[in-house]
Amino acid sequence: QVQLVESGGGSVQAGGSLRLSCAASGRTSSFFAAGWFRQAPGKEREFVAGIRRGSGSTSYADSVKGRFTISTDNTRNTVLLQMNSLKPEDTAVYYCAASKVFAVSPPRSPGSYDFWGQGTQVTVSS
Repeated sequence: QVQLVESGGGSVQAGGSLRLSCAASGRTSSFFAAGWFRQAPGKEREFVAGIRRGSGSTSYADSVKGRFTISTDNTRNTVLLQMNSLKPEDTAVYYCAASKVFAVSPPRSPGSYDFWGQGTQVTVSS
């Protein structure tokens, strides 16, 4: 099992920045990719960004490309999401997830992720 704990959420005005952190523990060798998803009230959970732990290959949703950056620390057990130029439509609960899927690019489907954090709220006001 892998445990994921997110931190760094909060409230910010439009145009501001936040950095989310996701700390993985347990059998961390068992997952090959990590991702961030978000879910706004009344909407489905959507992919935000993903990263392959080995190659560092990344993938982004079109809505955040150029504004958000996903990365890992040297241990590859902490996944970061730097969010710049935030917009009110970025408001959601953000979830960190880990996938055992071995592929060239990080998966974009929630169903491809095996472990999930508890979520952290991000609120962007206009």
